[in-house]
Amino acid sequence: MLNDKNSKTNDSVPVSVKTKVKFEIYGEEMIEKEVKLSGNSGRVYLPPDWVGHQVKIIRID
Repeated sequence: MLNDKNSKTNDSVPVSVKTKVKFEIYGEEMIEKEVKLSGNSGRVYLPPDWVGHQVKIIRID
């Protein structure tokens, strides 16, 4: 058995706890889509008139 000083017991809080955060964004349009598998990555297709514009992606689940 390893005796690591950083190890936690079952009573402790997990080291990486994911919590939701709130973002407030101002923009022109919003589209909600599911990310599709594309090789070793993910892909979201957007309308062609969005090409050349800056977008922000927020994972919601």
